Amino acid sequence: MNSNQNIAIYPGTFDPITNGHLDIIQRALPLFDRVIITLAVNSNKKPMFSIEERLDMISESIKHLEGAEVVQFSGLVVDFGRKVGAKAVIRGLRAVSDFEYEFQIALMNRKLWNKMDTVFLMPDEKYTYLSSRIVREVAKHGGAIDYFVPKYVNSKLRSKINNLNK
Repeated sequence: MNSNQNIAIYPGTFDPITNGHLDIIQRALPLFDRVIITLAVNSNKKPMFSIEERLDMISESIKHLEGAEVVQFSGLVVDFGRKVGAKAVIRGLRAVSDFEYEFQIALMNRKLWNKMDTVFLMPDEKYTYLSSRIVREVAKHGGAIDYFVPKYVNSKLRSKINNLNK
């Protein structure tokens, strides 16, 4: 790890990664030397995809983005940020309703470790309604999701749903 690098982490469960997530990553990359997508283990969520499946989908989706990488972690975001020398945690804001929750988390993170700031980025307007949960629901009901996720993720999601329906 180069301590002179300007590193940001982008935590989430990414179940699955969407074009909205990728838009946030692409917005963060010009601001930082490295953006580490940190695949979180969240005990409050029951993901459709395993950690390995999500790591695979994220890796495939970001392989063309220089400076982006993905790792899995569990625990506090600030602890991971401290470990990798992150200067910032990236959070996407789709709507005003996201801000209240994200603001509380940002303040808590600052209290736990004040050397890492939170940077809020807004996705392109066309992704403001998009979430992994909505994508999963549309896919479960046979709706087209081509616009919402990369092709590789689309195929993995369709395959997973077909296997669950057997």
